[in-house]
Amino acid sequence: MLAFLSFLLYLLFDYLSFKNSNHPPSPPKLPIIGNLHQLGYLPHQSLRSLSLKHGPLMLLQIGRIPTLVVSSPEMAEQVMKMKDHIFANRPKIKIMDKICYGQKNMSFSQYGEYWRQAKKVIILHLLSNKKVQSIQPIRDDEVTLLLRRISTSSSLVNLSEMLSDTTSNIVSRAILGKYLASDKKRNNEFHYALNKGMELIGEFRVEDFFPSLAWIGKFTKSNDLVNEVFKIIDGLSSAVIDDHVALDKAEKPDFVDVLLHLQEDPNADFIFTRDEIKAIFMDLIAAATDTSYITIEWAMAELIHNPEAMRKVQEEVRGIAEKKSMVEQHDTNKMYYLKAVVKEVLRLHPPAPLLLPRESMEDTKILDYDIPKKCRVIINAWAIGRHPDYWEMPEKFQPERFLNNSIDYKGHDFQFIPFGVGRRACPGIAFAIATIELLLSNLLNHFDWKLPGELRGEDLNMDEAPGLTTRRKTSLVLIAEPQW
Repeated sequence: MLAFLSFLLYLLFDYLSFKNSNHPPSPPKLPIIGNLHQLGYLPHQSLRSLSLKHGPLMLLQIGRIPTLVVSSPEMAEQVMKMKDHIFANRPKIKIMDKICYGQKNMSFSQYGEYWRQAKKVIILHLLSNKKVQSIQPIRDDEVTLLLRRISTSSSLVNLSEMLSDTTSNIVSRAILGKYLASDKKRNNEFHYALNKGMELIGEFRVEDFFPSLAWIGKFTKSNDLVNEVFKIIDGLSSAVIDDHVALDKAEKPDFVDVLLHLQEDPNADFIFTRDEIKAIFMDLIAAATDTSYITIEWAMAELIHNPEAMRKVQEEVRGIAEKKSMVEQHDTNKMYYLKAVVKEVLRLHPPAPLLLPRESMEDTKILDYDIPKKCRVIINAWAIGRHPDYWEMPEKFQPERFLNNSIDYKGHDFQFIPFGVGRRACPGIAFAIATIELLLSNLLNHFDWKLPGELRGEDLNMDEAPGLTTRRKTSLVLIAEPQW
């Protein structure tokens, strides 16, 4: 009885403190679960619908977690520029804590010295423009293999599967100095763990929204899957480190070599533990693989869905390539319509539609609204990219909107933020765009693409699958017709 009364008093205190503060508008909520039931199958779409009724800055109560939802460029600028120093933290998320060794991956690590040192090393030794250019031979090799694989395949090509394999190989070679695909068993395990991990991260988990009920997770099937994914990831990452240690001094050190060598450098600013090294490089492989292949996959789907755009971009690519065996990276610098296609795909299908969640590190205000400390922040990049005040015919695939203007994805234009902005923006933009443009231009140069049977572009299923990233609901299976 005493416990029950204490719980009621806790709820009453919580309610009164919430009511007496000047919070942003909130949709009506249910007892205990709050607005949880309103997230829907595809939260980025459900949250946009709510924002149209309640405004571009909403405060939801997701279980016990206050959650600020940002759905306009102006509000995104407030969070990611004006108050970036307050909203630079990541919330503690149970599954990330488990599979990323206490959230020691850069993407979800807590804001502070560890995050700064991890980001510094990653940019210096992997994601700087110089490093991105230095791995061009790897991208060229993998594009050549992809084109050969498509040319020698049957009439139907599962492009989703091939793009996933190719981007995985590019990323793993850049980071690990070797193929994950060189060991079929390891490769299959990695892709399973990656796909299942992304699904699990996107799922509702009781402990993340009702911390006092965390014990329930021990008895769920989902918890067993998390343990299975972690076991695979830990086994793969341990094998990678053991292989690198056994080889000792590499002639051409890869990124893992760099992290391991820092452990032996007495002058190093920061020494990463074995588990921290595993968290860092597995995070990079997963993030770079998933976002790159998803963007290329959606680009091909949108071009099939919009034949006139396909005609324009193929004319440009083939005119510049002039029947070369492979489009080279420097060729893409002159392909302005191709670049517009990539931007338009990122506008309509940002790889992480809600970006990655942030958390306020102190009480603050946005405009006149009170935002409490440890408030989770969701920035709906998907909704912002379709905001009708900034985009004419926002639901239409129209690459021409990016011709002859300066709108870019590097953080200066808050109506277009597929990679985020500020301290927690994705540092891998140059790496991702180089991979996307090279792969896409070669696919368009070498093959004509169409749907099987009597299907036409408008028949293509364009539905999204739920999860942290916006994958297609169905694999993209096409007919590829070589041009020479």
